[in-house]
Amino acid sequence: MRIIGIDPGLARVGYGIIEIKNEKRILLDCGIIETGKDKKEEDRLHEIFKDLNELLNYWNPNVAAVEKFFFYRSSTTISVVQARGVIMMVLASKKIPVSEYSPAQIKLTISGSGKASKKEILDAVMYNLELNKPPKPDDSADALAIALTKLNEDGFI
Repeated sequence: MRIIGIDPGLARVGYGIIEIKNEKRILLDCGIIETGKDKKEEDRLHEIFKDLNELLNYWNPNVAAVEKFFFYRSSTTISVVQARGVIMMVLASKKIPVSEYSPAQIKLTISGSGKASKKEILDAVMYNLELNKPPKPDDSADALAIALTKLNEDGFI
């Protein structure tokens, strides 16, 4: 089984791809899709669409896990929601089943506390994937935590 975890955003979309092979969790890839702030919003959304399609075509995940978005009072709220919509549309177009998790669910599943710190989440990701150094940037580590939440739900952790 191969899973992609996605941490939505307009400027940076974090992704992490994990494969389960012989009951072992293997990190295949992680990183970000980054869009330039100097571009128009519609061009940034198209870039997410294009890059995510390429990523999915290359790795062919069986399932996806995406962080749910909760309303925050921020000038970027609408843009992030639109980016998340593009992500969900791309996943649907590839017929990839999606599970969604709130930030508190992810923290609780990964660390045992719904109020875990970034460091606690990072430590748990490193432990679960047997990594010697932290995945960079933070958005990719968050995406891996989202993927691990799905794997936990499915009984792989």
